[in-house]
Amino acid sequence: MGIQIAPHILRYYRHIARALESLDPEARPWALASPGSLPARGDTIVFPGSFNPPTLAHMAMLRQARKLSGARWHVYAALSKQIVDKEEVERMTLLDRVVVLERVLKNQVKDAGVLLFNRGLYVEQAQGMRAAFPRVRQLRFLVGFDKIVQILDPHYYTNREVALNELFALAQLLVAPRGTEGENELKELLARPENRAFARFIHLLPLEEKFRYMSSTHARVEAQPDEVPEEVREFILRTRPYAPPLRLDDGTERDVYAERTRELQSLIANGHTGTSDG
Repeated sequence: MGIQIAPHILRYYRHIARALESLDPEARPWALASPGSLPARGDTIVFPGSFNPPTLAHMAMLRQARKLSGARWHVYAALSKQIVDKEEVERMTLLDRVVVLERVLKNQVKDAGVLLFNRGLYVEQAQGMRAAFPRVRQLRFLVGFDKIVQILDPHYYTNREVALNELFALAQLLVAPRGTEGENELKELLARPENRAFARFIHLLPLEEKFRYMSSTHARVEAQPDEVPEEVREFILRTRPYAPPLRLDDGTERDVYAERTRELQSLIANGHTGTSDG
């Protein structure tokens, strides 16, 4: 395939690869600012997700969170090296997702950044934020409705009450509607006896209806590229992370993204460079 990549782009990839390598899921909860982002400080909103790929809904949620919270709040999208209760994330690599996410945020959400976590649970990420960024004051996590259901589910905890009390001692939650689940459903969820003690830490984030039905799952289907920002669409079309292998005239198949990933990993490891953006 002969991937060509400019030296400054390759250096950027290397910095991110090293940052990801330094995050140990077995170590104490920790967070890092991605090499292209400023460290977290002040009043901070963090939006954890897989961003596989980033969608227009993700960008709308970040903009809305800042708008309703106020200009003094700093906003970050965040990716974790450890995935909680999901299938093995396929195709677009974590490295590519960080690069693409930073690229999109620069154009879509003013002064937004990217954070990297070594752990997947929200309570662990809150601990990691407080440990890694002592200059953070108020902390809010931005989540979709499906995530607040997960956060309140005892299945994910050895001791739910202890874990949730610790989470809400460190952070509050902004909950965006998903599909048909919005304000009334959130009120009903928080009114349950087991959840009432935590209701004051959980707030609805209004969101336009058109964004409620967008998802990364839909966006991974190349026939539906209208749910992603232009920068993401261009990357998907160019590198084909979600496309099936190409069938060649001789009957063999060629997986463009797998080839690119192997060659990029080799370039990062051995330091060779090319001449154009990969």
